[in-house]
Amino acid sequence: MAGPVAPPRVSARRRRPGVIALSLALIAAGGAGVAVLLLQVGNRTEVVTVVRDVQVGQVLTEDDLGKASMALDPAVKAVHSDDLDSVVGKRAAVELKPGSLLAPSQVTKDSLVKVGEQLVPIGLKPEQVPATALVPGQKVQLVHVPAQGATDTDKTSNTTPQTIDGRVVKASGAAPGTGVVVVDVATTAEDGPTAAAWVSAGALRLVLAAPGGN
Repeated sequence: MAGPVAPPRVSARRRRPGVIALSLALIAAGGAGVAVLLLQVGNRTEVVTVVRDVQVGQVLTEDDLGKASMALDPAVKAVHSDDLDSVVGKRAAVELKPGSLLAPSQVTKDSLVKVGEQLVPIGLKPEQVPATALVPGQKVQLVHVPAQGATDTDKTSNTTPQTIDGRVVKASGAAPGTGVVVVDVATTAEDGPTAAAWVSAGALRLVLAAPGGN
């Protein structure tokens, strides 16, 4: 009768010091990554966001704004949620879009039409709209031109067209069907009635001023 069968002998693997060191390093690195992630989560900042479209010059209400928590880069200037009440009631200095952060420079307590100015709405046909986007603050000139069908009997060929300096306050989108863009232009109180008369007579053209021009 055969004797008891001995179990197979399993040789133990020798653990190399280099493998152990690498394992410890990976564990340490993983822990550092988790620590960085936790640090970022812990440094989240409550900021004010825009939740619906706000046009230039429109007064902000609480319904226009929301709050969000995020890890904010120090270089990003945003209104903190604690300051939300301070921006409600101010005017949008630029057009605001839903989903964007609200920056302090995007709101103003001042009216976009200054004291001593008047606002003149000007309708521009598609061929009269500059390819350069019209943005608030853009300086323009309102140029008087003969109305369609009018004669120049009271002018000489060397007469310089009459102009009025202005500043874009707001520009609408193109109207469906006609493509007409309405531009609100601020002028001095003295020039406002004249510019309005030119608009009414169809004798006005809008020209962009050179950057830095008056």
